[in-house]
Amino acid sequence: METIPDAMRAAAATLVGHLDDRQRAASYHAFADDTMRRWIEYRPRPRPGISLAELSVPARKAAHRLLATGLSPHAYAQAMTIVALEEVLDRAEGWGRGRHSNDYWVNVFGDPDGDSRWGWRFEGHHISVTMTVDGDRVYPTPVFLGANPATVSYAGHPVVRPLALEEDLARALLDAMGPAGRTRAITADTAPADIASGQQPHVDAPLTPQGVPAHRLTPPARDLLDRLVAVYLDRLPPELARQEAARVDRRELHFAWEGPAQPGFGHYYRIQAPDLLIEYDNRQNNANHTHTVLRRPDSDFGGDVLTAHRAESH
Repeated sequence: METIPDAMRAAAATLVGHLDDRQRAASYHAFADDTMRRWIEYRPRPRPGISLAELSVPARKAAHRLLATGLSPHAYAQAMTIVALEEVLDRAEGWGRGRHSNDYWVNVFGDPDGDSRWGWRFEGHHISVTMTVDGDRVYPTPVFLGANPATVSYAGHPVVRPLALEEDLARALLDAMGPAGRTRAITADTAPADIASGQQPHVDAPLTPQGVPAHRLTPPARDLLDRLVAVYLDRLPPELARQEAARVDRRELHFAWEGPAQPGFGHYYRIQAPDLLIEYDNRQNNANHTHTVLRRPDSDFGGDVLTAHRAESH
């Protein structure tokens, strides 16, 4: 049975094989290039790599297959819906900014065919997925997914809502806490403009856990918190999701909410445990523009891989 690292190597090799020399030079970087590799930019800004718009159909398909090796089937569907929303957003803005669904970029770091550490990134507006491979181990963060619009409705009914569970389970958790639990969990009356980790390549100063600790929750609320954490971990293929779930210290989980609890208003939440940061923000565009991220502050971009490598080198 093919392992996830093997699937990633095969998909990356197929992609690189479909690139011409110029495209290969634009999308291939040394693994040791920390500035290039430790990158997360989910806004519509210039970014390194090769755009899907510049690729042949086989190369573009290979890029999508590479992304699919790092996501579960349902998360891949979320990602493809987010890609399609670029065309919806362009229409809503009067076609003025030239947004398009091929404005997503791919980079490879190191040699997928070799024995050394390597990685890849698939990124564009509201998607940034970085995977680092060290032998048979994958370090699968950061994983950012966003959506603008977060919901497209018809006659009051949602037609497209790619990040629905991320909001609905959090609201159910707030309800299950009861008044006393919500008082501890809600730490600010107004949601921030964006997630706190933003575009930081290192979450160097870990955010102080806020809100309510998991051990203070009732059993129904605790179950909902566990389910909400699973929503983010299960963005990964099952093998990787199980690996990451085993690393979560559930005794140290904290949940914090900012903004009104009522739907329709800007809101934000954060889930933390040692080496775990989950963030959700939906404040922009009248609370119809969502940013979410799964990060491992100590091991994003294979951080502990590099720590081990430096120790070996010295």
